[in-house]
Amino acid sequence: MNEEFYRHIFTKQNQLEQIPSNKVIADWAVNLLNLVYPERQTCPEFSLLEIEEMFSASQQELLNILNTTKACKDCSNEQVAAIFYKELPELYRKMNTDITATLNGDPAAQSEFEIIRSYPGFLAVSFYRLAHHLLKLGIPLIPRILTEYAHSVTGIDIHPGAVIGEFLFIDHGTGIVIGETTVIGDHVKLYQGVTLGALSVDKFMANTKRHPTIGDHVIIYSGATILGGDTFIGENSVIGGNVWLTKSVLPDSTVYHQSAMKVIETKNKN
Repeated sequence: MNEEFYRHIFTKQNQLEQIPSNKVIADWAVNLLNLVYPERQTCPEFSLLEIEEMFSASQQELLNILNTTKACKDCSNEQVAAIFYKELPELYRKMNTDITATLNGDPAAQSEFEIIRSYPGFLAVSFYRLAHHLLKLGIPLIPRILTEYAHSVTGIDIHPGAVIGEFLFIDHGTGIVIGETTVIGDHVKLYQGVTLGALSVDKFMANTKRHPTIGDHVIIYSGATILGGDTFIGENSVIGGNVWLTKSVLPDSTVYHQSAMKVIETKNKN
C-alpha cells in the first residue's frame, strides 16, 4: 500500500455522516422488545415504577441516537421520540396480532411464549414494525439499519418502507424478501423463500411503486415469486409453491406451479 491509499481512507473517514454504530441502534430495539415482551427475559421482577423508568430510559436512548445521527440534524428529535413512545401501545397491539396469527396458523406453535421467544418471523416483523414507524416519522438511515439487523439474524428481508397490515404470519421465513413499495393486507400468510419484488431495478424507478400488492387473507407458499408494482393478488387467493407471477390475480383464485418432474422407480435387483 502507498501514501495515496492512506490519504484516500483518511479523506473518507472525515467525510462520513455521523451515526451511532449498528450495534447501538439494534441494541435499543432489542432492549425495547425485551421490555414490552418480558417473555424474552429471564424471570424479570420489576416494580411498576421501575417499568415506567425503563420506558423513560428507552425513550432517552432513542433521543440520544437521533441526536448523534448527522442525517437527523433537521429532525425534531425530541418530538419524534415523544410521538414514537406515545404511539408504542398501538405498535404493541399490532405485534400482538402477529402473535395471534402465528399461534392460530401454525400447528407446531404451542404457546405465545414460544413464538415470542423463538420464532424468527415474529422477530423480523417486530423489527419491521418499529422501523416502519420511525420511517413514517421522517427518520432516515436508522429504520434500514434495524431491518437489516433483523435480516442478518433471521434471514427475512423486509424493507422498512413496505406497508404491512395486521395478523401477518411468516412460517419458517428463511429467504423471504419484501420490497420497499410492497403493500400487504390483513391476515396474510407467507412461507419461506417468498419474494415480493420488482420487475425492474432501474434507478429511475426509485420513486415509483415497483413491488406487488397482496390482498387480505392471501396465502403464499414457499419459493413463490411475485413481481411488479401493478401486480395485485386478490383477497382469499392461494399462491402455490415455486409460482412465478408478474400479472394480477382475481380474488378467490388458486395459482399453482405445474411440475414436469418425473419419478422413475427402479426394481431391487436383489
